[in-house]
Amino acid sequence: MKIITINSEYIKLDQFLKLADCVPTGGMAKALLQEGQVKVNGEEEDRRGRKLYPGYKIEVEGCGTFEVAAKA
Repeated sequence: MKIITINSEYIKLDQFLKLADCVPTGGMAKALLQEGQVKVNGEEEDRRGRKLYPGYKIEVEGCGTFEVAAKA
């Protein structure tokens, strides 16, 4: 599991996918979500704007498993 550190209270899912290097653009993030390839805390997610907070776990098919962490 890879840890992705954020500097704010939360990060939106599409921004997270780019930060985690799973997709290069927001359009590709949208396609990935529509194909059902992303899970947030074990549940399939298709909303690009879903807010992710520290402690959330994200699984992306073909990219890996991640955890959101707050900057110390």
